[in-house]
Amino acid sequence: MSQLIVRDLDQDVVDALRRRAATHGRSAEAEHREILRSTLLEKPKKRLLKDVLAAMPYFGDDDLFDVR
Repeated sequence: MSQLIVRDLDQDVVDALRRRAATHGRSAEAEHREILRSTLLEKPKKRLLKDVLAAMPYFGDDDLFDVR
């Protein structure tokens, strides 16, 4: 297996990785591997357009196009 060294990370990123790893019961190194694997190798799940639209937050009515 290959190794990857990541330098100059903000401490906030490192802390977030450690918290996420603890939540999943893994070491920070194992969590890092999982993040890379799932982000780079897994194909995104296809979603129906109606589900995407339903998940969008409501920001109120749009008066910009109200031409009464």
